[in-house]
Amino acid sequence: SKATLESRIKAMEDWLANSHLLRADKDAEYFKTFDIDLTTITEPLVACPNDPDAIKSLSEVANAPIDEVFVGSCMTNIGHFRALANVFKHSKKEHEYTKAVTWVCPPTRMDELVLKQEGHYALFGAMGARREIPGCSLCMGNQARVRPGATVFSTSTRNFDNRMGRDANVYLGSAELAAVIALLGRMPTKDEYLAFMAKCVNPFEKSIYRYLDFTQMSARTESFAAGADSYA
Repeated sequence: SKATLESRIKAMEDWLANSHLLRADKDAEYFKTFDIDLTTITEPLVACPNDPDAIKSLSEVANAPIDEVFVGSCMTNIGHFRALANVFKHSKKEHEYTKAVTWVCPPTRMDELVLKQEGHYALFGAMGARREIPGCSLCMGNQARVRPGATVFSTSTRNFDNRMGRDANVYLGSAELAAVIALLGRMPTKDEYLAFMAKCVNPFEKSIYRYLDFTQMSARTESFAAGADSYA
């Protein structure tokens, strides 16, 4: 609502007037330090059913069949949905429809509106994806549920037992990987995934990963984002 947004703006202004950040004490002692060499990570990592800490590389789960794909939750942003659309768009000749049941659920109504304005929503529908009302949807399993026993790939944050559906087996990973899985109906190999990225995503990064800026939204979009039931 407008009142909610105004209260958040005031809270931010108050913080900026007396800003402070959390910092570690100079003499702080740490129980353990982890050093991760990112150059050694050459492929996507996924959380396997049904434990967000059960991490494997894509190569370790390649070709595993996937029944349903969910792209949504508060962990996603508009760039993820543009990436999904780009994979679909630039693979249309080889893949007319998704092989896995595909759910698309933007986190906010503002994201949904911009995706519609850019034509991505029409493409999702043409590919056979189910377009959900913005919100939690399958992530919490409160707006919708996958079919019992389904194997699912999701961009959400948790994959606990029965959360997304009864007896569902849920993998967690990126929206870009989800897009490829939706088309194939299975986990791709590392080489397949990299080929999709090289063709459909990497050349278009600047246009895909553009994030929403409240200061640059049109009046129509602002009223929609503020929760107006109708707007001109």
